[in-house]
Amino acid sequence: MRRPLLTTALITTAGIIAFAIFTDRRADLREAAIEARYPPEGDVIQVDGRNVHVIVRGTGPDLVLIHGAGSNARDMANALADRLQDRYRLFIVDRPGHGWTDRLGANFEGPTNTRAESPTEQARMLSKAVQQLGAENPIVLGHSFGGAVAMAWAVEEPHAATVIVSGVTLPWPGSVDITYRILGSAAGSAIVAPLASAFITETYARNAANGTFTPQDAPGTYYSSAGIPLAIRVVSLRATNQQVNTLRPYIVEQSKRYDEITTPLEIIHGTADKTVYAEIHAEPLAARMNNVHFTPLEGLGHMPHYVVPQDVTAAIDRAASRAGLR
Repeated sequence: MRRPLLTTALITTAGIIAFAIFTDRRADLREAAIEARYPPEGDVIQVDGRNVHVIVRGTGPDLVLIHGAGSNARDMANALADRLQDRYRLFIVDRPGHGWTDRLGANFEGPTNTRAESPTEQARMLSKAVQQLGAENPIVLGHSFGGAVAMAWAVEEPHAATVIVSGVTLPWPGSVDITYRILGSAAGSAIVAPLASAFITETYARNAANGTFTPQDAPGTYYSSAGIPLAIRVVSLRATNQQVNTLRPYIVEQSKRYDEITTPLEIIHGTADKTVYAEIHAEPLAARMNNVHFTPLEGLGHMPHYVVPQDVTAAIDRAASRAGLR
């Protein structure tokens, strides 16, 4: 009886190994095709030995644009660059593990890693990058997860002004979605991320990306023009899920220091946002601080920089005026 059991075990083990090799190969080939289609659009510079990708455009007061989770610099450039580059010098960044920016260090890498860069660590990395490229006393805008990074930047390194668009800024009740918890775990990082990268369909990925616009519709070209396929690479899946999964404790701590922020703060947030809730983040933050101008967008979802870019650019112009840059 032992011999058939041993044979079955060996065949099963061999099958698992073969499938793992096939999955890794498929993911590698898919990622190579994605990266060939979406190369860096800006400068890839070194910060403490790590690559950081920054798109620099325009002239005028310096303005940093920080994207959200599962996104990259193309998202912000696609939505806002043409509207702003005639009067601001834009520094459009890829956050760690997204687009063409490396994770902060080797200790955040590896298939079973669960650690993630805090908003403060991300802000420091990105600040060093834009300073290398000549940015001085910028306005810093953060969308969604980028809002947490922009607020950490404002606490750690005061600058001209801060603009938060649909941003994560305060602790929320409960936990994050189970998808983040699974993919942010050691097993999920090691097993599920390569599987997702290899086999997730474009239709599924496109629908997930477009769903962030609810209740509005995404532009027909959003998935491709914003470079969203870059987010399904293994490194980006791990970064996104690990960063979201570990975010809340960092927000708890950094939010204790928000009263230290004295520079102008503009907050713009859709009242129908079901990704980052205005009533949990924007509204109580605006009520708490004295240096805030809050613009609620009635009936808007999570992507106002695409749906009502004129309102976002107005918030930026207001921040520049309040900071004495215009």
